[in-house]
Order: sequence, then C-alpha cells, then structure tokens
Amino acid sequence: MHSKNIPDVVRHPVSVTRTRRETRNGHRGAIVWLTGLSGSGKSTLAYSVEEVLHGCGFQTVVLDGDHLRHGLCRDLGFSPQDRRENIRRVGEVAKLFMEAGTIVLTAFISPYRADRENVRGLVGSGDFIEVYCNAPIEVCEARDPKGLYRKARLGQIAEFTGISSPYEVPYDPEIIVDSGAAEIGICVQRIIEEIAKRGICRFPQASRPAPR
Repeated sequence: MHSKNIPDVVRHPVSVTRTRRETRNGHRGAIVWLTGLSGSGKSTLAYSVEEVLHGCGFQTVVLDGDHLRHGLCRDLGFSPQDRRENIRRVGEVAKLFMEAGTIVLTAFISPYRADRENVRGLVGSGDFIEVYCNAPIEVCEARDPKGLYRKARLGQIAEFTGISSPYEVPYDPEIIVDSGAAEIGICVQRIIEEIAKRGICRFPQASRPAPR
C-alpha cells in the first residue's frame, strides 16, 4: 500500500538508514503481527516472545491494543471505520519502529483481513509475520480476563468482536498457534523458530525456549 502524495510535504533524505541501524543492532527489523479474538492470548504471547528476544540482547517493542487506545488512538471508538483507522495508525507506528531496526510485536484483534493486508503492504517482503492466535470463542469467553464477553452478552458493549461484530480469520498466515489449548512455551517456540528461519536474528541455542 502506498501513501498518498500530499502537496508541500516532502520526505527529508536520511543518512542514518535502516541498514545502518540494523547493523548496529546485530539483527533485522521486523513486524510480528498477532491477531485473534479477545482472550485468545495475543498480549501474553507477545510479551513472552519479547522476553526471549530481549534476553538475547535484541531490540524489541510490544504495541498492545489497550495501551495505544489510552494514547495514540484514544479518540477512536469501535465502529468498523474506527477499527480500520486504529489499525492504520498502528501499522504506521510499527513500520517506523521496524525501520529503526526494532523487532515489533503487535497484539491487536485487528478483525478485518483487508486492514491486516494493508499493513503487510506497508513493508517489504519478509518483514511481516502474521500470527493467528487460534482459540475458539468458547475458550476465550471462558477465560474472559477483562469481563468483556459477559458485558457484551448483556448488551453493555456494542460492536464486540465475536459477539456482535465479525472476526475474519486469516486465509494464509505465516504462523497459526493453538493458543486455546497449547502451553504458552510451545506457542513462543513456534514464533521464535519462524523468526530464526527468516534470518531476522541469530539465537544462541540455549536461549530458545523448550516446549512445555
């Protein structure tokens, strides 16, 4: 996806390039985009993967849906239009971090395929890893860590994904993790293996999480 030309707005040439930043960091930048229903384990998994990456000395950041809605996206609601704008903003922020040589982990429901594909189109081939956190709605609702499903069932929350608003399952994500049943360590290992396979960074063998 290409940004529109805006009159009188010109990009300033940079001397500290992405390549130079990545060389200093000792690894490539990338976006690991976790998507799934509320309660599917996106945030827990994102922060768990970050712990492994950070422990290896890699530059990381987690962009979490709740955190950004308290700041950058606090003016947005949950209508389809606002959800799209939310993901558009997140995608642009993730791209900036990635171009700074950072491994970005995002945890957003991001219910619409088109919005996720738009973010993929912002970056180069191989820079975007879509991770579908596959947890049945029954499992997510049983967990209900924030009490949101209960409120949605009572009609206290409108346009709630999975109840009164759709979630579009990815057609062909790079990774599917069984976050509804598998141990967190197995899900973390699956993502770490994909990052390693793509050559984003080199892991000391002892730093890779063992399945639990």
